[in-house]
Amino acid sequence: MKEPSVLDYVKAKLTPWRGPAPCIPPLEPDGQPIRKPDMDLAIGYGGQTAGIPVVIAGAAPARQAIPLKIAWPWVSFSAFFVALAAQLSLEPRINRDWKLGAVLYAVALVLAGYANLRGEWHLPPFRPALKQRDPLSVNLGLLTAGLVVTLLAFWLFQGNRFTKLNLFFWIVAIVFVALAFWLKEPRRKNWYERLAGWARRPQWGMVISRWTLLVLAAAGLVIFFRVYRIADTPPQMNSDHAEKLLDVMDVLNGQTSVFFPRNTGREAMQMYLTAAVARIFNTGISFLSLKIGTVLAGLLTLPFIYLLGKETGNRSVGLMAMVFAGIAYWPNVISRVGLRFPLYPLFVAPTLYFLLRGLRTSNRNNFIWAGLALGIGLHGYTPIRILPFVVLAAVGLYLIHSQSREVRQQTLAGLVVIAMVALVVFIPLLAYASQNPDMFGYRAFSRLGTVERPLPGPVYEVFLKNVWNAVTMFAWDDGFIWPVSVTNRPALDVVSGALFYTGTALLLVRYIRRRHWLDLFLLLAVPLLMLPSILSLAFPDENPALNRASGAIVPVFVIIGLALDGLAGALKNRLPHPAGAWAAGALVASLLLISSAQNYDLVFRQYQQSYDAASWNHDEIGAVIRSFYESVGSPDSAWVVAVPHWADTRLVGMTAGQPAKNYAIDPNGLADSLAAPGPKLFLVNPNDTASLQTLKVLYPEGWTRLYDSKYENKDFYLFFVPTH
Repeated sequence: MKEPSVLDYVKAKLTPWRGPAPCIPPLEPDGQPIRKPDMDLAIGYGGQTAGIPVVIAGAAPARQAIPLKIAWPWVSFSAFFVALAAQLSLEPRINRDWKLGAVLYAVALVLAGYANLRGEWHLPPFRPALKQRDPLSVNLGLLTAGLVVTLLAFWLFQGNRFTKLNLFFWIVAIVFVALAFWLKEPRRKNWYERLAGWARRPQWGMVISRWTLLVLAAAGLVIFFRVYRIADTPPQMNSDHAEKLLDVMDVLNGQTSVFFPRNTGREAMQMYLTAAVARIFNTGISFLSLKIGTVLAGLLTLPFIYLLGKETGNRSVGLMAMVFAGIAYWPNVISRVGLRFPLYPLFVAPTLYFLLRGLRTSNRNNFIWAGLALGIGLHGYTPIRILPFVVLAAVGLYLIHSQSREVRQQTLAGLVVIAMVALVVFIPLLAYASQNPDMFGYRAFSRLGTVERPLPGPVYEVFLKNVWNAVTMFAWDDGFIWPVSVTNRPALDVVSGALFYTGTALLLVRYIRRRHWLDLFLLLAVPLLMLPSILSLAFPDENPALNRASGAIVPVFVIIGLALDGLAGALKNRLPHPAGAWAAGALVASLLLISSAQNYDLVFRQYQQSYDAASWNHDEIGAVIRSFYESVGSPDSAWVVAVPHWADTRLVGMTAGQPAKNYAIDPNGLADSLAAPGPKLFLVNPNDTASLQTLKVLYPEGWTRLYDSKYENKDFYLFFVPTH
């Protein structure tokens, strides 16, 4: 290792943005610098000393160790605590104002940038790039066969149905095209070979490291947050759930659609997932069936967030990103509500992981996996249609930066591989879109264009306002869409918000200093993945929408993990060992505890209360009807008098155990009920006095009782008619 000169030291002091000054070793009495073979072990982030004594190898026994100076990272912690104060000032309260929070955040971001320049608060280093040479070979026989079978599958999917025949050819096409591009790698033992080798050992043993215990504890915490009180948080379905369950019933009845046109059209993945859950767990056509599927989707996202954090930093970054995403109210709520929303981040995470890994390692097989994840994801939730453009942006940024030197040609080839694999997986939907372009694009274009209503102002004004509202939702206002949010509050908790914004500042500073494409991509990925919400130009009041912006969960929590790892590292490397490690661990644990407490309150108290207040009590209405037909009546002699802006009578049937029955009766058709035999039951909105009067005229022997709901302002009348 070359010794730093005085000139190197002076240059570093005059140009602090290039990094900290080199450490000049002290001199021996004879004027020679003290040598230490493993001096690098005492160097922390940014070349700063780690604050541990240096023991000189080979020195005389009487010589005392020279202690290194302990430098408390006061600028880093000042930046973070000012950011915490800023985010705390933006929490909902009476007469909430953003001005103080904006000033505090400005101060915090400046301090964070300064802490980085001082060498205190560093993001973890980039993982080393492996610029392997790709032979750019392809198995032409397999590729030709795959493309021919793809065309055949496209033709067979023209009827908007999955059949055994077109499924067979579709799967064969995917396998052929993937294998045509696949590069053989050095063979490794399969899991069963490793298991067999372990079983043949004369002695068995198991070693559990502290890291393993940390991962297990993190998994337990995350699973608790995602599955605790799954049946009653939230408690009620809304009309969107009715549409989904009707589609699931179609699947269970043999109608295997590729695209479900009901309610302006939906992709198929959730319908088949819920049908499988209903069969496997015997939960039937119910809210719980929807929830189990979407909660599983949310949980499956987290390992890929871990892998992406590890890919962009290290395993500590991955673990912190996964845990904070696992306990956060935003991804938790969109998983619990039982709609398609978590399918967006579920496929964003693996697509970005394999893409970034492929770009770093120049490994074509990672591009194949990225294409598979992208293609499958397009069958999930409509906003994921923005992901191909995010992939293009990532590859474009990589190509224009110096990190792609020598591998630009094979990077473009990798992009072609992603596109071809994803296209083959997309074939069923492509066949439907070719025949029904209006229906396929309706949900997206009804928000983007003038399909349903004219734009409320000039395009550029609406767009810029939407961008601002979207990128500030993490600290200020997550919108008013009550099924998926605690409305009009920050999308992140106080700790996560502070880490996200300081992490954003650190990425920006590092990009300016290092010009590494990955920093810029992580910054741009957040607004790019929020475009499905931002592009709600015809309905700007629907932006921000936590569901349509949910793909941004992936980079947001990776940035949070990067920032927290850097903050803990600043503490760990500036205090003596092991005090620094314990202090860093205590910091992370404390912040996780604070974040957990707030997110628990957000999900299980605030969200629960706001959802109860905004939704109708279908569970109680359905329970009353079920009790009636299981005792004195029948499923066909009970009705809900339908009035606007009240209960969805389809959901009443689903909660009453009669999923195929709509319990609505028109107020003008009450006389039609006279033909029904036996006891009868009518459920009436308390404001519908006219229907009550009509029933009393039709059935003078009937009696009325007010049902006292456990939900505020959700009472309703029971009008019971005995046998006559």
